[in-house]
Amino acid sequence: MKNSYSSKIFGRVFYLLLICFTIFAVLDVFYISRSYGDAAGDTGDSAVLDVKNATITDSSFDDGNVSITLSTERVKGTNIHIADVVLSSPEYLKTAFAKNKYGKNIIDTTSDMADEHSAMLAVNGDYYGVQNDGYVVRNGTLYRSTAADGDRDDMAVLSDGTMEIVSESKFSAQELVDNGAVQVFSFGPALIDDGLISVGENDEVDLAKTSNPRTAIGMIAPLHYIFLVSDGRTDESEGFTLYELACFMRSCGVVCAYNLDGGGSSTMVFNGNVVNSPTSDGVVFRERNVSDIVYIG
Repeated sequence: MKNSYSSKIFGRVFYLLLICFTIFAVLDVFYISRSYGDAAGDTGDSAVLDVKNATITDSSFDDGNVSITLSTERVKGTNIHIADVVLSSPEYLKTAFAKNKYGKNIIDTTSDMADEHSAMLAVNGDYYGVQNDGYVVRNGTLYRSTAADGDRDDMAVLSDGTMEIVSESKFSAQELVDNGAVQVFSFGPALIDDGLISVGENDEVDLAKTSNPRTAIGMIAPLHYIFLVSDGRTDESEGFTLYELACFMRSCGVVCAYNLDGGGSSTMVFNGNVVNSPTSDGVVFRERNVSDIVYIG
């Protein structure tokens, strides 16, 4: 009888501890913030937009060194927001962390980060802060060198403005930096590599819905880029599959393209205004807090 009672108590305590551990694990992955240090900032004499002398409209910006042209298209029941970007120097393409802190679950909206860094154009990044692995290189500084499990493809932006698809299984993060990488994004998958579509019709990000809001960046040529956000999960805008996203980017003349964090994270900001309709559920429309942005500023 005593043994039976002790077993019941032990079982209940074990069950309670298991619940507590599970709750903590979920909180640790998604909610508990940890700062590992301040962002290092831009390297070298970073270029700055000449906003005072620029020509600015609701859908364009041109200061002689940076040209941004926004357009919207509707394809397969999906609203697509495209920014065509031409730079005179790769230093205008930058990244930023939420709160200017590198860490775990440190988050802010894309628009607030864009405002803090005087970005003319910004999209959400790869949401590095909810991952424990995958390379993180920002503005020339290596923050995380732990490779993701499997053979993950990253997007590297080199010091000459070239975008390349690189494999974490073939190169260490330090090797990428030594070879000129100033930005490395680890999310994916790669959409277009060397002019060829790299995803199949049935490929999808783990746990993602087939048709989704999407964020992607791509290169037509060094210093000529496409930033893209597609709306999704609503009656008005269905959303893209990865293959549809890749096909559309290819139709824009892109020869290298990469899928960034999507779903409710997908946000594009131009001149202080959110130009798309961010949503996680198709009912509430608002920005999701994310850990980083890619911007022109």
